[in-house]
Order: sequence, then C-alpha cells, then structure tokens
Amino acid sequence: MSQVGSSWRTVENVPDTPFGFALPGGQPPDPNDPQQMQQFLAGLQQLMAASQTGSGPVNWDLARQIATSTLNTEGDPAVTAPDRELVVEALRLADLWLDPTTSLPSGIVTTAAWNRNEWIFHTMDVWRKLADPVAERMVAAMGDLIPPEARAQLGPMSSMITALGGALFGGQFGQALAKLATEVLSAGDIGLPLGPGGTAALIPANIRGYGEGLEIDQSELRLFVALREAAHQRLFGHVPWLRGHILNAVETYARGIRVDREAIEEAMRQIDPRDPSSMQGVALEGIFAQEDTEQQRAALRRLETALALVEGWVCHIVETAAEGRLPNAVKLAEAFRRRRAAGGPAESTFAALVGLELRPRRLREAAALWTALTEHRGVAGRDALWGHPDLLPSDDDFADPVAYAQSQLDLGMLEGFDDLGKAPEEGGDPPPQS
Repeated sequence: MSQVGSSWRTVENVPDTPFGFALPGGQPPDPNDPQQMQQFLAGLQQLMAASQTGSGPVNWDLARQIATSTLNTEGDPAVTAPDRELVVEALRLADLWLDPTTSLPSGIVTTAAWNRNEWIFHTMDVWRKLADPVAERMVAAMGDLIPPEARAQLGPMSSMITALGGALFGGQFGQALAKLATEVLSAGDIGLPLGPGGTAALIPANIRGYGEGLEIDQSELRLFVALREAAHQRLFGHVPWLRGHILNAVETYARGIRVDREAIEEAMRQIDPRDPSSMQGVALEGIFAQEDTEQQRAALRRLETALALVEGWVCHIVETAAEGRLPNAVKLAEAFRRRRAAGGPAESTFAALVGLELRPRRLREAAALWTALTEHRGVAGRDALWGHPDLLPSDDDFADPVAYAQSQLDLGMLEGFDDLGKAPEEGGDPPPQS
C-alpha cells in the first residue's frame, strides 16, 4: 500500500468541526454548548478510565482481559492429568531422538501442557516486546495528527485522545491473541521464543483439533510436535544472541513505520465515548502506510532470513530424527512445512496489527541449505554457524545450497568462543564475516 498523502479535514470542508478533524464518536459536540461539552468530556473520561494504558503505549491489561473473555466465550478445554502425562512423555522421547541430530544440547528445563489461556499468560511478555515499538509509533502519530492550533483548544483532552491509541491497540491485540491461542500447537510453534526460557510446552486441545483433518494417530502427531518444540528449545536456549537479533529486527522496522492519517481518523470516528466496548469493533487494518524506507527493508530482509534459517534448521533436524521412527514422518513434515510457509497462525496477527508478517519465506531453500551443510560439514560443522550472526548464510546463499556448503569456511575462526553461541561481548572480538 502506498502512503496516503492526506491531511486532516479543514474547517471549511467540515463546517461543524471546530477543531479541524474528527473526534471520537463522529460529530463532535458544540463547543458553545456547555451541556454538550460536559456530556462529551464525561463520556470520554469514562472511556479512558476503562482503558488506561498504564506505563507503556499499549494497555496490556485490557488486551489480556479481552483475550481471556473471548476464549471463555468460545471455549478453552481444560488440560487433564492424562494430557500432562502424555506431553511429558512425548517431550522426553523427542529430546532423546534429537541428541544424534544436533551438537546443541537439550534446552528443556521444564515441561508443560497449557490450555489456551495459559499460552496467552506465558507468552504475553514477549508479545509486549514485539508489539510495543509499533504501537508506540501509532500512538505518537495520533498525537502528531492534532494540529498545533487545535491542541490549545483541546487542552487536557488532547492527551486523552492520543491515549485512545493504546487502548485501541490493546483491545484489538487481545482479540488477535485469542484467535492465535486456538491455533498454536506449542510454545515455539511460530518460530519465536515466546514462552519462558527452558519451558517446553504443548497445547493438547489444539493438537487434537489440528490432527482431525490429517488422519494420523494422535500419539504420532503429538510426538512430531514435541520434536519441533524440543528443537526450538535447543536453538534458542543455546544461541543467546538469536532472541535479541530477531526482536531488534522487528524494532528497527517499527521505527520507520508511518501511519495512514485517513485510516486513523476513520478508526477514531467509530469510537463512542459513551460505550467503552465500541473500541472492540474498530478495525485497525490498513492503518500503516507501507512505503518502507531502505532501513526498514534491510531490517525486514534480516528478519525474514533469520526466521527462514530458524525454521529450516528445525525442519531439517526434526525430519532427520523422525525418519524411520514415525510411520507418517514424510506426510507430517510436508503438512507442517506447508502450514509454516503459508504464513502460519501468526501471519494475520502481525500483518494487521503490526504491519509486519512473520512468515518464514524461502523455507524450503533454507531447509535444503541445512541439509547440504550437514552432508558436507557434518552435524558439528553445521551447528557451529550459529556461533555468531555473521557466520550464518545470507539470503543470497539460499539460491545454491550445495555451492554454499562446499565454499571455504574456516571454522577455526570460532576458536575465540568458549561456548557455541557466545556473544562477542562475552569473549573478545567477533570473528570476521565469511
């Protein structure tokens, strides 16, 4: 979408609008009518009291409440004692099967079987880190859109209008999280370290739902999901720079985001100050003017490459571990590859609310690259590339995985690292880029 070069409506275009732009609820009150102004301000204050943003750009308490309320309405099957036992056994066996496939040790400290509300509770902190930078830009843009001459007339209400952005974002994000919570199969299902470090978690109700159309035994599907979860735990648990690398790419992209003024104005007009629940019906899709800067494009390429490499590595070692052990290993691998390549459960959440897709593009090429590296350099040589971001394949290397795997790469450059994945600041200067 190209940026819409619109501006706030002028007083001439909207004669009855005293401040030159649309306020919440559509037509604003007559500033010369004390009763109308008092009623409007009282309603707006009530709305803000119900949706205070707190210490950040987003009201995450509101997001959690809406997500929980939505799940309670739509259903959140309880996790039974047998469910927990099956999850523990699946993760234990999966971790054993992965030992020969990677030089990274187990990353599982504890195991868990979550219901959908528990998934939201345990992943909320990371969602905040991912969404706050973008939400901050949106909320700031709402304040910037108020003409300077109007701010003096609005007085304290100016900051209240800006704060509505945080409430809007929180309410919509809560609804999106509720939808996402019905689809994810594990803590690391979307390729991000969303849960607490070292906690491998599966969502039994969602695994059962996903398996209904696959015609595969539930125990086999559960074990395959456990293999993927255990693989994610190893990677993010023993490559400490990876989490920050991905979050930083999101933040860099967010810093350059611009907001479509007409879309913001339209969203604000849909809010009824007398009805706090009206915020839940506001659609924020299309609020971002997506003429990316070069810095944003570079951040996006870095993020997409990192996500593809993470997912490709997980696919490769999981398929290696499952081969000859699970009767439907090939069918399951293809089903999950398509599921992730099509965008996965996180795509709609981020595309609509953050202006950013987390789809691992070029997933098949990334998996082929890790396969070629294993064949030519062995398990240890392949996993040594996770020692530093500069050692990882670039997007250009995806074009010819075999050529890249056969290229000269002096793994002796990693000698400065005491442990695989140790950050440069912990062990001297970073190694040169290959």
